[in-house]
Amino acid sequence: MMTEATGKSHKMLFFNTLAFTVAFAAWMLNGVLVTFLVSNEVFDWSASEMGWLMGIPVLTGALMRFPVGILTDKFGGKWVYGGLLLISAIPMYLLSTATTFTEYAFYSFGFGITGATFAVGIAFTSVWYPKKNQGTVLGIFGAGNAGAAATSLLAPAILLQLTASDNMEGWRTLPIYYSVMLVGMGIIFLLFTENRKTHAAEKTLRVMMKPLKDLQVWKFGLWYFLVFGCFVAFSQWLIPYFVNVYYLPLITAGFLAAAFSFPSGVIRAFGGWLSDLYGGRKVMTAVLATSVIISAMLMVPKVDVFSPGKGIIAAIPGTVTAVTENSVTVGKRVYKFSPKEKHHEISATESDKIHILPEKKTWQEAVVKVGDKVAKKQLLVKGTTRISFQANVWIFAALAILLGAIWGIGKAGVYKYIPENYPDDVGMVGGVVGVLGGLGGFFTPIIFGYLLEYTGLWSSAWAFMLVLSFAGMWWLLHDIAHKADKHAKLNKS
Repeated sequence: MMTEATGKSHKMLFFNTLAFTVAFAAWMLNGVLVTFLVSNEVFDWSASEMGWLMGIPVLTGALMRFPVGILTDKFGGKWVYGGLLLISAIPMYLLSTATTFTEYAFYSFGFGITGATFAVGIAFTSVWYPKKNQGTVLGIFGAGNAGAAATSLLAPAILLQLTASDNMEGWRTLPIYYSVMLVGMGIIFLLFTENRKTHAAEKTLRVMMKPLKDLQVWKFGLWYFLVFGCFVAFSQWLIPYFVNVYYLPLITAGFLAAAFSFPSGVIRAFGGWLSDLYGGRKVMTAVLATSVIISAMLMVPKVDVFSPGKGIIAAIPGTVTAVTENSVTVGKRVYKFSPKEKHHEISATESDKIHILPEKKTWQEAVVKVGDKVAKKQLLVKGTTRISFQANVWIFAALAILLGAIWGIGKAGVYKYIPENYPDDVGMVGGVVGVLGGLGGFFTPIIFGYLLEYTGLWSSAWAFMLVLSFAGMWWLLHDIAHKADKHAKLNKS
């Protein structure tokens, strides 16, 4: 492990981060491309099939992080990183030839290895910096997550240009562009970086696998499942979310999805600095608590709840002699009420209004007619209360962007302690944690798709985030309480 950073260290960090940005942009391509193909009826894929296609590249990247992390510890990051970029360009190019769901899924599985570059970059970055700087530099490297924002922002506009004049087959040029980008980055990386290995190169595979017995590795993995995996999922899922829930054009949806992805990537460097300053545990406590609160706010869908309201009952028995739009007369006694007005109706344009808080409307309707004989305390007029809420798109987007930024801080918080606790096994341990995080990015879009089909609610995705955030928070607090209890017992003895 180095004692001080050098100019060469900063050079390696620059190329690591640049390569990771390019790889991450390619890894997230399906979020934009699948949404475009389905919304333009190029392919007739269901919500669950969309979820699978968004998740398949993430699955490859997740599964490959573990073996790639071991290879990086063994042989160094230069050749592994450069090789991954060059190899992934092949299936990315072949994606342009897909004509069926199976073909598209198969090629997506292939180019998904771009996601494994994370495990390489974590190990290859850490060997160039001393322990005291690990949180900050790994946070800077992790800012390459902003590649998702680049795809969300630029790919929709490129697709519109490629498919101008209703030439829908023009979409096939986009994967070719991405494959050229991967080849170019791979060549640049091999030309301008220098190899360096950790002491793990001298270890046997059995010794390298030893840290996997430590529960802490799996605890990091669970947290990373949330802060990274769900970030990856929403980087793609928010595009169809905005298109379907708020009826936004694909370019606007891509812009808002980019607004979610970009801060989360950039702020990761700040999260690394916070982790160096305050420690990963405090950072993760704040991240998980905030995730619970914001997820609870985002999970509220558009709702219109109708409930019985205040009615009017007869004070004395008698015969109904008159019924108007705002009164009922029994004998000579007149009962006034508030009738239903036009503004009480549900209109198509009302969902576009800004409701920061739920809105309540009440009205009353007569339930008797002229000539009816009524008894004392019989209901003459029934009341109705309507409570409505529609999360405005800009309020929703602001909360989603804030949550993405919080998760970005959490990503740095998780990875702060990997090189500190496992300095010679960063690639392998980082790979395992990355696998679990990547699995989050694979499973959650699929879960979102099935939840949508089952409930009919797009907001069901945020309900799942609430449950996951709460589970992570509970484990963290339970762990803190357990360690405090153990410490107290040691002091007594």
